[in-house]
Amino acid sequence: MGLFGNAHTVDPVSAQQEYARLLGHGEQVHAAYLLIRDTMLFTDRRLVLVDKQGITGKKVEYHSIPYRSITHFAVETAGHFDLDAELKIWLSGSPTPIQKTFTKGVDIYEVQAILTQFVAR
Repeated sequence: MGLFGNAHTVDPVSAQQEYARLLGHGEQVHAAYLLIRDTMLFTDRRLVLVDKQGITGKKVEYHSIPYRSITHFAVETAGHFDLDAELKIWLSGSPTPIQKTFTKGVDIYEVQAILTQFVAR
């Protein structure tokens, strides 16, 4: 997928402060990833996709996905020639998964563990 779409880890404390207005009372960010301009937040209650739109990125869509609506997910690890790892998440009522690509520096097993922790409740 190249440069566009690659994610890297963001400090959860920084993400907690930056997106505090989006979070419910007592909601905690457990992990966060920056995807060029977009962000993925894994909280203790939901997955939040922050989609900055347009050239300036001033228009922002916040997509909130309760973990209970995730029917299944898949991770694909990076290889020798394909340096990116991928995450696919299927939501109830949607045949097409949400797909995100991560750089080799992101531990895709950590992402999978976070989803397992919250989806398998």
